[in-house]
Amino acid sequence: MPLTRPSRVDYFNSCVTSAMADIADAAPDALNGIVVGVEEVPHLNVAWSGDRVPLSAALEPGRGRPAQIVIFERPLEFRATSRADLARLVHRTIVEQLSTLTGRSIEELGGDDWDDEL
Repeated sequence: MPLTRPSRVDYFNSCVTSAMADIADAAPDALNGIVVGVEEVPHLNVAWSGDRVPLSAALEPGRGRPAQIVIFERPLEFRATSRADLARLVHRTIVEQLSTLTGRSIEELGGDDWDDEL
């Protein structure tokens, strides 16, 4: 049976799953009470500043709603230069948003071996 390359969406979802597994390995309780979701593009009620499209959003918990990290698929794919770059960018983006929500350091969440290319 021939091996097929995963679809764009399947690959992106595997990047998110892999990033969350890596974070859980580095800090097992870091994702407790936080929902991580994917949207194709940003649908924000407020305008963002500058001429860059956001790659993600971190939402504090609200009435009956847990804290959320939303990853925007198409902007991340557009910014990445390869599939490997996309995997790194997804991981880095989730770690940065998780750090913002939890107050934990990037290093504690598994982001200590990043290069400055992204």
